[in-house]
Amino acid sequence: MLTRSDAVNSEEFIFYLDLIGDFTKKKTLIKAINTFIKEKDKFNALSSYGLVIFQKDENPVNVYDLKDSKTVLNTINDVWDTRETEQSYLENGLYEILAYIFRKSRETRKNYRVIIISDTPSKLPEDYYNALYDLLIKAKKFFAFIDIIRVGIEKFYEDDVKLKVISSETRGGMFYCQDEKLLQNILGSLVQNKREFKVIKTEESDQILEEDKVFYERLAVDLISLSSEDEEICTICEQELCPICEAHSDEIHKCFNCGAKFHSCCAAKYSLAKNIGFKHIFRCPQCDTLLKLDEEFVNMVYEEDLEEELSDIDLTVMEMEKPYEEDLEQEEVIEDLEVEEQIVKQEELSSKISELHPPPETIKKVKVGGFFGKEIEIKMKKDATSHTEVPVAIKEPEEPISITSLSPPRKKTTRTIKLCRICGTTLQNATICPTCGAKLD
Repeated sequence: MLTRSDAVNSEEFIFYLDLIGDFTKKKTLIKAINTFIKEKDKFNALSSYGLVIFQKDENPVNVYDLKDSKTVLNTINDVWDTRETEQSYLENGLYEILAYIFRKSRETRKNYRVIIISDTPSKLPEDYYNALYDLLIKAKKFFAFIDIIRVGIEKFYEDDVKLKVISSETRGGMFYCQDEKLLQNILGSLVQNKREFKVIKTEESDQILEEDKVFYERLAVDLISLSSEDEEICTICEQELCPICEAHSDEIHKCFNCGAKFHSCCAAKYSLAKNIGFKHIFRCPQCDTLLKLDEEFVNMVYEEDLEEELSDIDLTVMEMEKPYEEDLEQEEVIEDLEVEEQIVKQEELSSKISELHPPPETIKKVKVGGFFGKEIEIKMKKDATSHTEVPVAIKEPEEPISITSLSPPRKKTTRTIKLCRICGTTLQNATICPTCGAKLD
Protein backbone atom coordinates (compact mmCIF):
# COMPACT_ATOMS: atom_id res chain seq x y z
CA MET A 1 0.00 0.00 0.00
CA LEU A 2 1.36 3.44 -0.93
CA THR A 3 0.92 6.57 1.12
CA ARG A 4 -0.67 9.62 -0.46
CA SER A 5 2.65 11.41 -1.03
CA ASP A 6 4.18 8.33 -2.64
CA ALA A 7 1.17 7.84 -4.89
CA VAL A 8 1.46 11.36 -6.29
CA ASN A 9 5.12 10.92 -7.26
CA SER A 10 5.03 7.30 -8.46
CA GLU A 11 4.87 6.30 -12.13
CA GLU A 12 4.36 3.05 -13.97
CA PHE A 13 5.75 2.68 -17.48
CA ILE A 14 4.05 0.14 -19.72
CA PHE A 15 5.83 -0.75 -22.96
CA TYR A 16 3.45 -1.91 -25.69
CA LEU A 17 5.46 -3.56 -28.49
CA ASP A 18 3.34 -3.62 -31.65
CA LEU A 19 6.19 -4.78 -33.89
CA ILE A 20 5.50 -7.31 -36.63
CA GLY A 21 8.26 -6.40 -39.12
CA ASP A 22 12.04 -6.75 -39.18
CA PHE A 23 12.95 -3.05 -39.07
CA THR A 24 13.69 -3.09 -35.33
CA LYS A 25 16.10 -5.77 -34.10
CA LYS A 26 15.59 -7.45 -30.74
CA LYS A 27 19.05 -6.50 -29.52
CA THR A 28 18.57 -2.82 -30.37
CA LEU A 29 15.15 -2.79 -28.70
CA ILE A 30 16.34 -4.42 -25.46
CA LYS A 31 19.33 -2.08 -25.24
CA ALA A 32 17.16 1.05 -25.70
CA ILE A 33 14.61 -0.05 -23.08
CA ASN A 34 17.33 -1.06 -20.62
CA THR A 35 19.02 2.35 -20.95
CA PHE A 36 15.69 4.10 -20.46
CA ILE A 37 14.92 2.18 -17.24
CA LYS A 38 18.37 2.90 -15.79
CA GLU A 39 18.02 6.62 -16.50
CA LYS A 40 14.53 6.73 -15.05
CA ASP A 41 15.55 4.97 -11.82
CA LYS A 42 18.14 7.71 -11.22
CA PHE A 43 15.40 10.33 -11.01
CA ASN A 44 12.59 8.35 -9.42
CA ALA A 45 13.13 5.13 -7.50
CA LEU A 46 9.35 4.71 -7.15
CA SER A 47 8.88 3.92 -10.84
CA SER A 48 7.65 0.48 -11.93
CA TYR A 49 7.41 -1.13 -15.36
CA GLY A 50 5.17 -3.36 -17.45
CA LEU A 51 5.09 -5.00 -20.86
CA VAL A 52 2.41 -6.00 -23.40
CA ILE A 53 3.22 -7.91 -26.61
CA PHE A 54 0.89 -10.00 -28.76
CA GLN A 55 1.69 -13.60 -29.61
CA LYS A 56 0.26 -15.46 -32.54
CA ASP A 57 -3.48 -16.16 -32.58
CA GLU A 58 -4.15 -12.84 -30.72
CA ASN A 59 -2.79 -14.06 -27.40
CA PRO A 60 -1.27 -11.12 -25.46
CA VAL A 61 1.57 -11.51 -23.00
CA ASN A 62 1.29 -8.89 -20.25
CA VAL A 63 3.22 -8.19 -17.07
CA TYR A 64 2.66 -5.13 -14.87
CA ASP A 65 4.06 -3.17 -11.93
CA LEU A 66 7.53 -4.76 -11.97
CA LYS A 67 10.27 -3.15 -9.93
CA ASP A 68 12.97 -5.36 -11.46
CA SER A 69 13.93 -4.30 -14.99
CA LYS A 70 15.45 -7.72 -15.66
CA THR A 71 12.00 -9.32 -15.67
CA VAL A 72 10.84 -6.93 -18.39
CA LEU A 73 13.92 -7.51 -20.54
CA ASN A 74 13.84 -11.29 -20.09
CA THR A 75 10.17 -11.39 -21.09
CA ILE A 76 10.98 -9.54 -24.33
CA ASN A 77 13.78 -11.97 -25.04
CA ASP A 78 11.57 -15.02 -24.36
CA VAL A 79 8.54 -14.07 -26.47
CA TRP A 80 10.21 -12.19 -29.32
CA ASP A 81 10.37 -15.11 -31.73
CA THR A 82 6.75 -16.16 -31.12
CA ARG A 83 5.24 -12.67 -31.46
CA GLU A 84 2.49 -11.80 -33.96
CA THR A 85 4.05 -11.08 -37.39
CA GLU A 86 0.99 -10.92 -39.62
CA GLN A 87 -1.25 -8.13 -38.31
CA SER A 88 -1.23 -5.19 -35.90
CA TYR A 89 -3.62 -5.36 -32.94
CA LEU A 90 -3.04 -1.81 -31.74
CA GLU A 91 -6.59 -1.20 -30.46
CA ASN A 92 -6.79 -4.57 -28.69
CA GLY A 93 -3.52 -3.95 -26.87
CA LEU A 94 -4.72 -0.54 -25.67
CA TYR A 95 -7.99 -2.09 -24.46
CA GLU A 96 -5.95 -4.46 -22.30
CA ILE A 97 -3.71 -1.71 -20.90
CA LEU A 98 -6.55 0.73 -20.12
CA ALA A 99 -8.54 -2.00 -18.38
CA TYR A 100 -5.52 -2.63 -16.13
CA ILE A 101 -5.17 1.10 -15.39
CA PHE A 102 -8.84 1.38 -14.43
CA ARG A 103 -8.64 -1.67 -12.15
CA LYS A 104 -5.43 -0.46 -10.53
CA SER A 105 -6.89 3.01 -9.95
CA ARG A 106 -9.29 1.50 -7.42
CA GLU A 107 -6.38 1.03 -5.04
CA THR A 108 -4.12 3.99 -5.67
CA ARG A 109 -3.54 6.95 -7.92
CA LYS A 110 -0.34 7.46 -9.87
CA ASN A 111 0.87 8.41 -13.33
CA TYR A 112 0.57 5.69 -15.95
CA ARG A 113 2.98 6.15 -18.87
CA VAL A 114 2.16 4.00 -21.90
CA ILE A 115 4.88 3.90 -24.58
CA ILE A 116 3.75 2.27 -27.82
CA ILE A 117 6.44 1.19 -30.30
CA SER A 118 4.74 0.26 -33.58
CA ASP A 119 5.87 -0.39 -37.17
CA THR A 120 2.60 -1.26 -38.96
CA PRO A 121 -0.79 0.46 -39.27
CA SER A 122 -3.72 -1.39 -37.74
CA LYS A 123 -6.22 -2.92 -40.18
CA LEU A 124 -8.99 -3.42 -37.61
CA PRO A 125 -12.47 -2.02 -38.45
CA GLU A 126 -13.41 1.56 -37.51
CA ASP A 127 -15.68 0.30 -34.72
CA TYR A 128 -12.62 -0.81 -32.75
CA TYR A 129 -11.19 2.71 -32.81
CA ASN A 130 -14.51 4.34 -31.89
CA ALA A 131 -14.81 2.14 -28.80
CA LEU A 132 -11.18 2.86 -27.94
CA TYR A 133 -11.69 6.61 -28.20
CA ASP A 134 -14.44 6.47 -25.58
CA LEU A 135 -11.99 4.80 -23.17
CA LEU A 136 -9.25 7.32 -23.97
CA ILE A 137 -11.49 10.20 -22.81
CA LYS A 138 -11.93 8.44 -19.46
CA ALA A 139 -8.22 7.59 -19.22
CA LYS A 140 -7.34 11.29 -18.83
CA LYS A 141 -9.10 11.26 -15.48
CA PHE A 142 -6.78 8.49 -14.29
CA PHE A 143 -3.50 10.26 -15.18
CA ALA A 144 -2.78 8.05 -18.19
CA PHE A 145 -0.34 9.42 -20.81
CA ILE A 146 0.25 7.68 -24.12
CA ASP A 147 3.34 8.30 -26.27
CA ILE A 148 3.63 6.62 -29.67
CA ILE A 149 6.86 5.88 -31.57
CA ARG A 150 6.33 4.83 -35.17
CA VAL A 151 9.45 3.05 -36.46
CA GLY A 152 10.12 2.37 -40.17
CA ILE A 153 11.47 3.93 -43.33
CA GLU A 154 8.15 5.42 -44.40
CA LYS A 155 7.56 9.15 -43.88
CA PHE A 156 3.78 8.90 -43.80
CA TYR A 157 1.37 6.16 -42.70
CA GLU A 158 -2.32 5.76 -43.38
CA ASP A 159 -3.17 5.77 -39.66
CA ASP A 160 -1.11 8.87 -38.76
CA VAL A 161 -4.20 10.91 -37.91
CA LYS A 162 -5.59 8.17 -35.66
CA LEU A 163 -2.29 7.84 -33.75
CA LYS A 164 -1.98 11.59 -33.28
CA VAL A 165 -5.51 11.75 -31.88
CA ILE A 166 -4.70 8.93 -29.42
CA SER A 167 -1.55 10.68 -28.19
CA SER A 168 -2.99 14.21 -28.05
CA GLU A 169 -6.16 13.14 -26.21
CA THR A 170 -3.98 11.59 -23.47
CA ARG A 171 -1.47 14.49 -23.37
CA GLY A 172 1.26 12.43 -24.99
CA GLY A 173 3.40 12.81 -28.10
CA MET A 174 3.85 11.25 -31.55
CA PHE A 175 7.42 10.44 -32.76
CA TYR A 176 8.88 9.02 -35.97
CA CYS A 177 12.02 6.88 -35.98
CA GLN A 178 13.43 6.15 -39.46
CA ASP A 179 16.73 4.86 -38.09
CA GLU A 180 16.70 2.17 -35.39
CA LYS A 181 19.82 3.69 -33.83
CA LEU A 182 17.74 6.76 -32.93
CA LEU A 183 15.26 4.72 -30.88
CA GLN A 184 17.38 5.04 -27.74
CA ASN A 185 17.51 8.85 -28.11
CA ILE A 186 13.74 9.13 -28.58
CA LEU A 187 13.09 6.99 -25.50
CA GLY A 188 15.57 9.14 -23.57
CA SER A 189 13.45 12.23 -24.31
CA LEU A 190 10.53 10.55 -22.49
CA VAL A 191 12.42 10.05 -19.21
CA GLN A 192 11.19 13.34 -17.80
CA ASN A 193 8.22 13.02 -15.47
CA LYS A 194 4.97 14.00 -17.14
CA ARG A 195 3.78 16.02 -14.17
CA GLU A 196 6.69 18.42 -14.77
CA PHE A 197 5.12 19.51 -18.06
CA LYS A 198 2.63 22.38 -17.99
CA VAL A 199 -0.49 21.09 -19.68
CA ILE A 200 -3.12 23.61 -20.73
CA LYS A 201 -6.54 22.21 -19.87
CA THR A 202 -9.88 23.46 -21.04
CA GLU A 203 -13.07 23.26 -19.02
CA GLU A 204 -14.48 20.74 -21.48
CA SER A 205 -11.49 18.42 -21.05
CA ASP A 206 -12.13 18.23 -17.29
CA GLN A 207 -15.83 17.44 -17.58
CA ILE A 208 -17.17 13.98 -16.80
CA LEU A 209 -20.15 13.01 -18.91
CA GLU A 210 -23.35 11.87 -17.22
CA GLU A 211 -23.47 8.76 -19.41
CA ASP A 212 -20.18 7.61 -17.83
CA LYS A 213 -21.78 7.42 -14.39
CA VAL A 214 -22.29 3.64 -14.48
CA PHE A 215 -18.66 3.18 -15.55
CA TYR A 216 -17.32 5.07 -12.52
CA GLU A 217 -19.81 3.47 -10.12
CA ARG A 218 -18.62 0.02 -11.14
CA LEU A 219 -15.01 1.10 -10.84
CA ALA A 220 -15.41 2.61 -7.35
CA VAL A 221 -15.55 0.50 -4.18
CA ASP A 222 -17.90 0.70 -1.19
CA LEU A 223 -16.63 1.38 2.32
CA ILE A 224 -16.34 -1.73 4.48
CA SER A 225 -17.17 -2.39 8.15
CA LEU A 226 -14.59 -2.11 10.90
CA SER A 227 -13.01 -5.16 12.39
CA SER A 228 -13.02 -5.85 16.15
CA GLU A 229 -9.44 -4.56 16.46
CA ASP A 230 -10.10 -1.22 14.71
CA GLU A 231 -10.29 1.97 16.75
CA GLU A 232 -13.54 3.83 16.12
CA ILE A 233 -12.06 7.24 15.34
CA CYS A 234 -13.04 9.03 12.12
CA THR A 235 -10.11 10.10 9.94
CA ILE A 236 -11.85 13.33 8.91
CA CYS A 237 -13.30 14.69 12.17
CA GLU A 238 -10.92 12.72 14.45
CA GLN A 239 -13.81 11.96 16.82
CA GLU A 240 -15.73 8.88 17.80
CA LEU A 241 -19.15 10.56 17.73
CA CYS A 242 -20.00 12.27 14.44
CA PRO A 243 -20.00 16.05 15.10
CA ILE A 244 -22.39 16.65 12.20
CA CYS A 245 -25.39 14.48 13.08
CA GLU A 246 -24.36 13.70 16.71
CA ALA A 247 -26.03 10.31 16.35
CA HIS A 248 -24.58 7.14 17.85
CA SER A 249 -26.23 5.22 15.01
CA ASP A 250 -23.80 6.82 12.53
CA GLU A 251 -21.34 3.94 12.50
CA ILE A 252 -17.80 4.29 11.25
CA HIS A 253 -16.71 2.45 8.08
CA LYS A 254 -13.30 2.27 6.46
CA CYS A 255 -11.45 2.19 3.16
CA PHE A 256 -10.60 -1.39 2.16
CA ASN A 257 -7.14 -0.37 0.93
CA CYS A 258 -5.62 1.80 3.68
CA GLY A 259 -8.11 1.51 6.54
CA ALA A 260 -8.99 5.22 6.67
CA LYS A 261 -12.19 5.55 8.74
CA PHE A 262 -15.25 7.67 8.00
CA HIS A 263 -18.56 8.57 9.61
CA SER A 264 -21.28 8.50 6.98
CA CYS A 265 -21.94 12.23 7.39
CA CYS A 266 -18.24 13.11 7.33
CA ALA A 267 -17.68 11.02 4.21
CA ALA A 268 -20.70 12.60 2.51
CA LYS A 269 -19.48 16.12 3.32
CA TYR A 270 -16.01 15.25 2.04
CA SER A 271 -17.41 13.70 -1.14
CA LEU A 272 -19.56 16.75 -1.83
CA ALA A 273 -16.49 18.97 -1.53
CA LYS A 274 -13.96 16.77 -3.36
CA ASN A 275 -15.68 14.34 -5.71
CA ILE A 276 -14.55 13.26 -9.18
CA GLY A 277 -17.58 14.72 -10.94
CA PHE A 278 -20.38 12.74 -9.28
CA LYS A 279 -21.39 13.78 -5.76
CA HIS A 280 -21.19 10.27 -4.28
CA ILE A 281 -17.85 9.13 -5.79
CA PHE A 282 -14.58 10.39 -4.32
CA ARG A 283 -10.98 9.37 -3.71
CA CYS A 284 -9.78 8.35 -0.28
CA PRO A 285 -7.94 11.34 1.26
CA GLN A 286 -5.29 8.97 2.60
CA CYS A 287 -4.51 6.53 -0.26
CA ASP A 288 -6.49 7.90 -3.27
CA THR A 289 -8.55 4.73 -3.67
CA LEU A 290 -11.74 5.39 -5.65
CA LEU A 291 -14.63 5.07 -3.18
CA LYS A 292 -18.40 5.47 -3.46
CA LEU A 293 -21.27 6.18 -1.06
CA ASP A 294 -25.02 5.69 -1.26
CA GLU A 295 -26.15 8.30 -3.78
CA GLU A 296 -29.52 9.01 -2.14
CA PHE A 297 -27.88 9.65 1.23
CA VAL A 298 -25.34 12.05 -0.28
CA ASN A 299 -28.09 13.91 -2.15
CA MET A 300 -30.05 14.25 1.11
CA VAL A 301 -27.01 15.78 2.85
CA TYR A 302 -26.51 18.07 -0.13
CA GLU A 303 -30.13 19.32 0.00
CA GLU A 304 -29.89 19.95 3.75
CA ASP A 305 -26.72 21.97 3.25
CA LEU A 306 -28.40 23.90 0.45
CA GLU A 307 -31.40 24.77 2.64
CA GLU A 308 -29.08 25.99 5.41
CA GLU A 309 -27.16 28.14 2.97
CA LEU A 310 -30.38 29.65 1.62
CA SER A 311 -31.66 30.43 5.12
CA ASP A 312 -28.32 32.01 6.02
CA ILE A 313 -28.52 34.10 2.87
CA ASP A 314 -32.06 35.25 3.76
CA LEU A 315 -30.96 36.29 7.26
CA THR A 316 -27.96 38.08 5.85
CA VAL A 317 -30.15 39.93 3.35
CA MET A 318 -32.58 40.97 6.12
CA GLU A 319 -29.74 42.24 8.28
CA MET A 320 -28.37 44.15 5.33
CA GLU A 321 -31.78 45.64 4.44
CA LYS A 322 -32.54 46.94 7.97
CA PRO A 323 -29.71 49.48 8.19
CA TYR A 324 -30.37 50.27 4.55
CA GLU A 325 -33.99 51.27 5.31
CA GLU A 326 -32.86 53.39 8.25
CA ASP A 327 -30.28 55.05 6.09
CA LEU A 328 -32.94 55.59 3.42
CA GLU A 329 -35.23 57.41 5.90
CA GLN A 330 -32.34 59.59 7.06
CA GLU A 331 -31.47 60.31 3.47
CA GLU A 332 -35.08 61.38 2.75
CA VAL A 333 -35.03 63.83 5.72
CA ILE A 334 -31.67 65.16 4.61
CA GLU A 335 -32.97 65.51 1.05
CA ASP A 336 -36.02 67.55 2.27
CA LEU A 337 -33.74 69.87 4.22
CA GLU A 338 -31.44 70.21 1.28
CA VAL A 339 -34.41 71.06 -1.00
CA GLU A 340 -35.58 73.79 1.41
CA GLU A 341 -32.07 75.19 1.62
CA GLN A 342 -31.87 75.19 -2.16
CA ILE A 343 -35.16 77.15 -2.42
CA VAL A 344 -33.96 79.77 0.07
CA LYS A 345 -30.65 80.07 -1.74
CA GLN A 346 -32.42 80.48 -5.05
CA GLU A 347 -34.63 83.28 -3.66
CA GLU A 348 -31.62 85.06 -2.19
CA LEU A 349 -29.75 84.65 -5.43
CA SER A 350 -32.70 85.98 -7.43
CA SER A 351 -32.95 89.09 -5.27
CA LYS A 352 -29.23 89.73 -5.61
CA ILE A 353 -29.46 89.32 -9.36
CA SER A 354 -32.41 91.73 -9.45
CA GLU A 355 -30.36 94.31 -7.56
CA LEU A 356 -27.39 93.93 -9.86
CA HIS A 357 -29.44 93.58 -13.02
CA PRO A 358 -32.86 95.28 -12.62
CA PRO A 359 -35.52 93.92 -14.92
CA PRO A 360 -36.08 95.86 -18.15
CA GLU A 361 -38.81 98.50 -18.31
CA THR A 362 -41.35 98.96 -21.09
CA ILE A 363 -43.40 102.07 -21.77
CA LYS A 364 -47.08 101.95 -22.66
CA LYS A 365 -49.34 104.86 -23.79
CA VAL A 366 -52.81 105.13 -22.16
CA LYS A 367 -55.65 107.59 -22.91
CA VAL A 368 -57.37 109.13 -19.90
CA GLY A 369 -60.98 110.29 -20.25
CA GLY A 370 -62.13 108.19 -23.19
CA PHE A 371 -61.10 108.00 -26.78
CA PHE A 372 -60.71 111.72 -27.10
CA GLY A 373 -59.07 112.05 -23.72
CA LYS A 374 -55.54 113.01 -22.93
CA GLU A 375 -52.86 110.47 -23.79
CA ILE A 376 -50.29 109.77 -21.07
CA GLU A 377 -47.29 107.35 -20.85
CA ILE A 378 -46.96 104.61 -18.19
CA LYS A 379 -43.76 102.59 -17.48
CA MET A 380 -44.31 98.82 -17.09
CA LYS A 381 -41.62 97.21 -14.88
CA LYS A 382 -41.15 93.39 -14.94
CA ASP A 383 -41.26 91.74 -11.50
CA ALA A 384 -38.33 89.21 -11.24
CA THR A 385 -40.13 86.94 -8.81
CA SER A 386 -43.64 86.80 -10.32
CA HIS A 387 -42.59 87.56 -13.92
CA THR A 388 -45.53 90.07 -14.27
CA GLU A 389 -45.50 93.70 -15.43
CA VAL A 390 -46.29 96.38 -12.81
CA PRO A 391 -47.19 99.96 -13.79
CA VAL A 392 -44.90 102.67 -12.49
CA ALA A 393 -46.03 106.36 -12.32
CA ILE A 394 -44.24 108.65 -14.74
CA LYS A 395 -43.87 112.36 -14.02
CA GLU A 396 -44.71 114.27 -17.11
CA PRO A 397 -42.01 116.78 -17.84
CA GLU A 398 -43.15 120.35 -17.12
CA GLU A 399 -43.32 122.56 -20.17
CA PRO A 400 -40.80 125.37 -20.07
CA ILE A 401 -42.47 128.74 -19.18
CA SER A 402 -41.58 131.79 -21.19
CA ILE A 403 -40.60 134.87 -19.24
CA THR A 404 -42.63 137.11 -21.53
CA SER A 405 -45.80 135.21 -20.79
CA LEU A 406 -45.61 135.86 -17.08
CA SER A 407 -48.03 138.52 -15.69
CA PRO A 408 -47.27 140.59 -12.67
CA PRO A 409 -48.95 139.32 -9.55
CA ARG A 410 -52.29 140.94 -8.71
CA LYS A 411 -52.77 142.85 -5.48
CA LYS A 412 -54.83 140.89 -3.11
CA THR A 413 -58.07 142.51 -1.83
CA THR A 414 -59.02 142.07 1.71
CA ARG A 415 -62.56 141.09 2.53
CA THR A 416 -64.11 141.84 5.93
CA ILE A 417 -67.08 140.12 7.55
CA LYS A 418 -69.32 142.00 10.04
CA LEU A 419 -72.36 141.20 12.20
CA CYS A 420 -75.47 143.42 12.37
CA ARG A 421 -75.82 144.64 15.92
CA ILE A 422 -79.56 144.86 15.68
CA CYS A 423 -80.57 141.50 14.06
CA GLY A 424 -77.28 139.55 14.06
CA THR A 425 -77.16 139.01 10.26
CA THR A 426 -73.75 138.24 8.84
CA LEU A 427 -72.67 140.95 6.52
CA GLN A 428 -69.79 141.10 4.04
CA ASN A 429 -68.60 144.36 2.51
CA ALA A 430 -71.91 146.12 3.38
CA THR A 431 -72.59 149.33 5.25
CA ILE A 432 -76.40 148.88 5.78
CA CYS A 433 -78.03 145.67 6.98
CA PRO A 434 -80.34 144.42 4.28
CA THR A 435 -82.53 142.70 6.87
CA CYS A 436 -83.37 145.40 9.38
CA GLY A 437 -81.96 148.48 7.66
CA ALA A 438 -79.68 149.39 10.46
CA LYS A 439 -76.70 151.37 9.56
CA LEU A 440 -73.36 149.76 10.16
CA ASP A 441 -70.19 151.48 11.27
